[in-house]
Amino acid sequence: MSRLLVTGREKLSGEVNVQGAKNSALPIIAASVLTKGENVLFNCPALSDIEASSQILRYLGCNVKRFHTTMLITADGLCRNDIPDVLMRKTRSSIIFLGAVLARTGAVKLSFPGGCDLGPRPIDMHLNALIQMGAEIVEKHGVIDCTAPKGLKGTKIALSFPSVGATEDIMIAASTADGTTTIINAACEPEICDLADYLNSCGAKISGAGEGVVVIDGVSSLNGTQHTIIPDRIVAATLMSAAAVTQSKITLKGIVQSHLGTVIPVLEEAGCKIRSSGGNLTISAPQKLSAIRTIRTMPYPGFPTDAQAPLMAVASVAEGTTVFVENIFENRYRHTGELSRMGAKIKTEGKVAVVEGVRSLYGAKVDAPDLRGGAALVIAALSADGVTDIGNSEYLERGYENIELMLGSLGASISKL
Repeated sequence: MSRLLVTGREKLSGEVNVQGAKNSALPIIAASVLTKGENVLFNCPALSDIEASSQILRYLGCNVKRFHTTMLITADGLCRNDIPDVLMRKTRSSIIFLGAVLARTGAVKLSFPGGCDLGPRPIDMHLNALIQMGAEIVEKHGVIDCTAPKGLKGTKIALSFPSVGATEDIMIAASTADGTTTIINAACEPEICDLADYLNSCGAKISGAGEGVVVIDGVSSLNGTQHTIIPDRIVAATLMSAAAVTQSKITLKGIVQSHLGTVIPVLEEAGCKIRSSGGNLTISAPQKLSAIRTIRTMPYPGFPTDAQAPLMAVASVAEGTTVFVENIFENRYRHTGELSRMGAKIKTEGKVAVVEGVRSLYGAKVDAPDLRGGAALVIAALSADGVTDIGNSEYLERGYENIELMLGSLGASISKL
């Protein structure tokens, strides 16, 4: 298990490039299974989740190469349609291979995915959608055995919740299905739009991405393409939070401002001044942060659940009381106990967390409970008196590319052990 040592109270300054979006790269990597020829993915972050997906591709028979932030994928040699349990357990996003491999080979056999424990994230919507498209599915002993003996057929699918993963799985599977598929109540996240852009560049016919109703006209085949992954809006929110708690001024390069539409007003309410121009964003934090109004996580374009934990670290040192309402995942306050070890005053009950800001936090030995909870602990540690020892920091490697180097380049005192 890796650890991070953070000495707090260091001012941050300078510029930093925002990495490519993990939650965009993962479904695009899975979708490459459907293509003929080489795919070149630019701005693809070096993360453990990305490597886990790469291992799945190699197991299936695909050729995968990486050069810095560029990934080359050729799926012409795909020769299997099963994914072993040891690979599925490495990341929750592995379920996105379900629709891709089924559409490519007519069958797929895999186990339930792993990843951070954020409470139930049922894959029923994935399975029900594929059944509506003609798949036959048998679940036994934790294994999903899925076949499409007559191929996948286009249909109308109404999601009970705008699930990002289910929307992506359906879009991928429907791209080469026979006929037209319409997804009603589809997720609208920027990552959905990026996947659609990639697939359309491969020859798919997808319209309405980002608008709630997505229409996919199936085509006979897809070809490899070149595509640049969008910047990671959650990494951007994390960096902005780091600046806020250290009373710093930094510039983020390569962002899309509209993707941060609900994060920017929250930090402005806390007293930060934010200016954006082109693909750059500069944040200047005040000497003392103010409490933020109630923050409710919601599907996009609402406040992102992945930014809840980093912003809770900000609220922990703001003057006043901030209320959080977590509407997406049931088990997403696991970081509150570790923040409390550092002096934060947080009370939770069900979906609600009440944060009473304190004058300062103090260094302690803590453990990252999951990816975004780990990010919250890093942010808290940057503002704390003394040294914070963060265990289980390998969770951060799932979503942040060398976070110690990224923050260190801005002046943070942080090292990986």
